[in-house]
Amino acid sequence: MDIRQIDNNYSVSGQIEPDDVRDIAAEGFRTVICNRPDGEGGPEQPEFNEIARVAERAGLATYYIPVVGGQLTQEDVDAMAAALDEAEGPVLSYCRSGARSTNIYGIVQQQKRG
Repeated sequence: MDIRQIDNNYSVSGQIEPDDVRDIAAEGFRTVICNRPDGEGGPEQPEFNEIARVAERAGLATYYIPVVGGQLTQEDVDAMAAALDEAEGPVLSYCRSGARSTNIYGIVQQQKRG
């Protein structure tokens, strides 16, 4: 798991596994956001519900905001903005590589600045 800090309250990573959740919580994250659609990586990709169950037991809040690669919509951005507004930080957001999670966060921040 390669976590990259974007700012003081937001970091990204590639796909996480259920076994990673304990380490994520130990690193101080309070919220996990999944930006990767279930099934995108085939049967070996853990489903969001599997990660969410483990995260809940670890005391982490979770959000599922799947973004199809190359098809980011305003609806996705709005959902991400709403999640970030209510989420307790620090937040870890993940997708396949971390790129979508980085991009959508950047767009949310741009729109906030207006």
